[in-house]
Amino acid sequence: MKEEEKQIKRGANQWSEIKFNFIKGCPHCCKYCYSRCISIRKGYSTPTDWKDEVIRERDFNKKIPKYKGIVMFPSSHDITPIHLNESIQILDKLLRSDNMLVIVSKPHMECILKICETFSGYKDKIIFRFSIGSTDSQILKFWEPNAPSFEERFNCLKLAHSLGFQTSVSGEPLLQRDIDNLFDTLSPYVNETFWIGKANHLLYRLKMNGYGDPNTIEKANELMAWQNDPAFIRYLFEKYFNNPMIRFKESYLEEFEKRGWI
Repeated sequence: MKEEEKQIKRGANQWSEIKFNFIKGCPHCCKYCYSRCISIRKGYSTPTDWKDEVIRERDFNKKIPKYKGIVMFPSSHDITPIHLNESIQILDKLLRSDNMLVIVSKPHMECILKICETFSGYKDKIIFRFSIGSTDSQILKFWEPNAPSFEERFNCLKLAHSLGFQTSVSGEPLLQRDIDNLFDTLSPYVNETFWIGKANHLLYRLKMNGYGDPNTIEKANELMAWQNDPAFIRYLFEKYFNNPMIRFKESYLEEFEKRGWI
């Protein structure tokens, strides 16, 4: 068993000790978005206005120290062209304070190009972790309506890798059953880790986020059915658990644990 998986951490805590965000909202409007769901539940957003990015001035202007541990940026929004310049300013402050970053994004080429150009001297301090749950742009379009296509995300991964940055992929949520196709396509351009996880609390989040229509619920039930299929879970464990590049999110670690495999 991998050392870091002996004690199961949860959510973003598997990736970092600190989460830094400065925007409310995200134009990608991913149907399963946990951050959107929380914001709506707390009354900070509605299903329709979540698409509008709003800078939280207090967070944007705060002084940034050197934090203990890895800083995940962002964790509750994304880096989009709308506020790319402001994201660059935040990254600059984080890096100048000698922080180690995991930059998490459904990446836009415009944004990744700019980050790579601006911070070429900080390759030892940056891990890019790109969210790519499928190689099929139509699948991505259904679940993540306004996010970049597979092709754009794949090109961003290849770019960062070719420039010598640390590169990682998040397949959470995993959106296609053919995990071999996803891993075999992307892993040649990954030099850090490749994460696999389920779509968590899917029906609840869909309904909170305004996607309770019959078609979405039907596709959600199909997705949950194969993600929870005992044969698929066994295949994941037997094929990938001992792969040194692969890391499992807690959603699958708990499945392995309750079966006595770890």
